[in-house]
Amino acid sequence: MENDVATQCVRAALDAGISTFDTADVYANTAAETVLGEALKGERRESLEIFTKVYGPTGPKGKNDLGLSRKHIMDSINGSLSRLQTDYVDLYQAHRYDFETPLEETMQAFADIVRQGKALYIGVSEWTAGQLREGHALSKELGFQLISNQPQYSMLWRVIEAEVVPASEELGVSQIVWSPMAQGVLSGKYLPGQPAPEGSRATDDKGGAKMIERWMRDDVLAGVQELKPIAAEAGLSMPQLAVAWVLQNPNVASAIVGAFRPEQIADTVTAAGVTLEPQTMKKKIDDAIGSLAERDPAQTKSPATREA
Repeated sequence: MENDVATQCVRAALDAGISTFDTADVYANTAAETVLGEALKGERRESLEIFTKVYGPTGPKGKNDLGLSRKHIMDSINGSLSRLQTDYVDLYQAHRYDFETPLEETMQAFADIVRQGKALYIGVSEWTAGQLREGHALSKELGFQLISNQPQYSMLWRVIEAEVVPASEELGVSQIVWSPMAQGVLSGKYLPGQPAPEGSRATDDKGGAKMIERWMRDDVLAGVQELKPIAAEAGLSMPQLAVAWVLQNPNVASAIVGAFRPEQIADTVTAAGVTLEPQTMKKKIDDAIGSLAERDPAQTKSPATREA
């Protein structure tokens, strides 16, 4: 059933003109790649951009089944290509920074994958400004371009603004941001002083509730409610406002939007063509969110050890 809904969401995305799909081998322990590969079967490959990631534990989760060692990267790209039913991915991303593997080893493996034609471009996810600079310098030495970073970014989570974005602009790296709706909090469906709606992420005991708990405070939820008239004035739904907001950052190339139902796709995709007025961006939204947003650049980090 879940696979059927996922396939319907992919079909709805294609119908809406979306051609870029982001996944990772670690999602559902490789099953997400398999579902995406099946859903995209028969589509013209040249018209699609397929992204995936490497780092997290897969398979039986043995010592070689995680991290950014050459062995794990080489095994992982082959597994991802098989599951996605494609000869190459458009963007292959380091899902986190690996402190246990020399960066030179990691970047050499990525360079070889590009030369083999298994990936067209290389990106990273949740790397700090310093890590981006080091990785970018090595990529140039090795003859390929590090083109993207995939951080969390939303009205409530702005930790990339102080250091990562300026460094990325300097290097020619763009952001492909995840969770622009702050795990769904910016949809406005969670109300202060009231229980979370049944079936929402905040009630998911398989991990969703843990991810969202930092925002499930009454002060945050009250601040989010203040965004409703701002969205209405702009002629947008709350999810549209959240996605439009992140896309206003000139260093953001794209926002990753998930969907539990196909009909959510058509609503959210409208945000791609929206331009918010400076008054809305700088005054109204910041007044509503204020100090509730997390801005500490130290919050951009990867696990200190692979097992963390």
